[in-house]
Amino acid sequence: MIYLEITLLALALAADSFTVGSVVGLTNNSPRQIFRLSFHFGLFQALMPLIGYYFGSFFLQLIKDWDHWIIFAILSLLGIKMIVGALGKDNQINKILDFTKGKSLIGLSLAVSVDALAAGVSLAFSNASIFLSILIIGVVSSLATLIAMLLANIVADKIGNRGEIIAGIVLIGLGIKILIEHTL
Repeated sequence: MIYLEITLLALALAADSFTVGSVVGLTNNSPRQIFRLSFHFGLFQALMPLIGYYFGSFFLQLIKDWDHWIIFAILSLLGIKMIVGALGKDNQINKILDFTKGKSLIGLSLAVSVDALAAGVSLAFSNASIFLSILIIGVVSSLATLIAMLLANIVADKIGNRGEIIAGIVLIGLGIKILIEHTL
């Protein structure tokens, strides 16, 4: 029964990965980009509970006062970049911007996996194997991102640069939602 609970936890944690994966997949949807984002989201979603498990509430206390501001800033800046790129004259900025590389990839991976840090703290008090738990969480998150990006790739052809504007708004909205949830 404990692994059913871990799987449900993994699905809940993968919701942000699915959302951001679908947004990024509108503009960055080559097989290599899909693999990179899916792999890194799964990796970060697996590593954060492991960190939470071993460092527990001490690490969580250090970042809890400002983690939501960091997530908000990352998602908002990326959203603004997408909107500006879609509204640009030649729409070349998003052709150049690859959200599956470098700082953007690390920032998005951190943003979608911060909640998993708290989950790791709770895993320390369960009877479940931490290694099997993080494997389940990582695989579910990777699959959620993969599915989201593949679906976004199909939609991107039909809606054009309106999708980039919508994607930017969704990223900003997700950042605002996280900020509101943590400040209220």
